[in-house]
Amino acid sequence: MGEKTEANLKIAFRGEAEAHLRNIGYGEKAAKEGWDQIAKMFRAIAEAEKIHCLNALRLMKVIRDTESNLKAAFESELKAKNDYYPPMIKDAEAEGEKAAALIFSRARDVETGHAGIYKKALDKVMKEETVDYYVCQLCGYIAEGEAPDVCPICNAKKELFSRIV
Repeated sequence: MGEKTEANLKIAFRGEAEAHLRNIGYGEKAAKEGWDQIAKMFRAIAEAEKIHCLNALRLMKVIRDTESNLKAAFESELKAKNDYYPPMIKDAEAEGEKAAALIFSRARDVETGHAGIYKKALDKVMKEETVDYYVCQLCGYIAEGEAPDVCPICNAKKELFSRIV
C-alpha cells in the first residue's frame, strides 16, 4: 500500500471512530431527553461510521486471524496501561484536573483486567468455553461469569453492569 494512502486511511479511521463514538453519546443523550427519533438517527449514523472504521481497518490489515487479533489486543492494553495513561494522569494532576485524573486512573486500572481477559483467551484460543461478561457502565471494568455486587475499580453497584450478549 502506498505511504500516503496508508497515512490517509489512519486519519480516516481516527475521524470515523471519533464520529462513531460521538454519535453514540449524542444518541444516548437524546434518548434520555425523550428525543426518540433523534436518538435513532444518531444510532444509525453511528452504525454507518462504524462500517467506515472497519473498512479502513481491513484495508490496513489490522484485522487478521483471531489469534493475531488477540495478541495485538493484549499488547495494546498493556501499552495503554503502562505507556499512555501514566503521563496523562501526571499531567491532569499537575493541572489540578481531578476529574480527568480519576477517569485516566480508572481506565489504566481497567486495562489490566482487559489484558488478563485477552491473555486467558490466548491460552485457551481453540477451546470453546462459554463465559458471560458484564461491563461496568461507569468505568469499563469487565467481570467474567457474573457482575460483582460492587465494581472493584469505581465502586459502582451491580445495577450499573451490563451483560454483553
